[in-house]
Amino acid sequence: MHSAEDRNVLFREESKVQVETSRDCTGTRYGLKPNDQILAEDKHKELFEELVKKFKVEYHAGGSTQNSVKVAQWMIQSPYKAATFFGCIGKDKFGEILKKKAEEAHVDAHYYEQNEEPTGTCAACITSDNRSLIANLAAANCYKKEKHLDLDKNWKMVEKAKVYYIAGFFLTVSPEAVLKVASQASANNKIFSLNLSAPFISQFYKEPMMKVMPYVDILFGNETEAATFAREQGFETEDIKEIARKTQALPKVNPKRQRIVVFTQGKDDTIMATENEVTSFPVLVSDQSEIVDTNGAGDAFVGGFLSQLVYDRPLTECIRAAHYAASVIIKRSGCTFPEKPDFH
Repeated sequence: MHSAEDRNVLFREESKVQVETSRDCTGTRYGLKPNDQILAEDKHKELFEELVKKFKVEYHAGGSTQNSVKVAQWMIQSPYKAATFFGCIGKDKFGEILKKKAEEAHVDAHYYEQNEEPTGTCAACITSDNRSLIANLAAANCYKKEKHLDLDKNWKMVEKAKVYYIAGFFLTVSPEAVLKVASQASANNKIFSLNLSAPFISQFYKEPMMKVMPYVDILFGNETEAATFAREQGFETEDIKEIARKTQALPKVNPKRQRIVVFTQGKDDTIMATENEVTSFPVLVSDQSEIVDTNGAGDAFVGGFLSQLVYDRPLTECIRAAHYAASVIIKRSGCTFPEKPDFH
């Protein structure tokens, strides 16, 4: 049995409170599309107020990476606070909610708290089994590497971590922080993982993404993100297995760790590319009537995967745990889960 210290997982990304509604809010007024993820613009400011006024909403502590770390800790169970999370919040009620929820989830959260912007929010509009996410980053955009990551007490936590995970979303905020953590992982032969996160990251943040890509040991994404990444990289193929293979073969800094690429496809097979092969893994079949919403399924997948990776278990077990975690989350509202996992 490993100690909590030597299997500590470090997650970094924005911290947000998710506002969910199960009513249809994907009309043309706000230009929303099913199963899309966008950053809030001025035209979306009224959306958040409208959701609260017109619909029954639920509040969940979120941010893509924070969802993943909660699921990973839930899967690990004991010891508590096996995972450390860094993010940025405002000094407000939503910030207090996030701190409380992290504590309840037994996550070791260390937030950079500031007064410039309020805690970020994300509207998750659920229609049938589709979801559209509109993220108002707010405080998440205020993360300061020199005021948080570079502090000795925080950097020591980075140094002791065994596995690192950062969502691609954070490339919009502090690419220099991402690169510092990635370099640290590579120099010490530790595992650094990244998520493509959303199509717009590959499109509009291509330069910082490709600066960090040589350090990426494990890359996650879904089929839409993979397709956009392939177009931006000029892969000239729409075949997801071929995209995974080409992505796996991109230049790598640490030759001791060959890159692993994992692409999910909703209810279709998960694709994994290693140095030697590209493999398909069928997802756990769910009764469609049991699906409440798919929001957070990708985050849960990553959390499940990482919960086994920190034990150095085979990749097939990591995928199995990922599929299990995702199958639990889609049967509940938001990225929530029962008290204990039923995973053996």
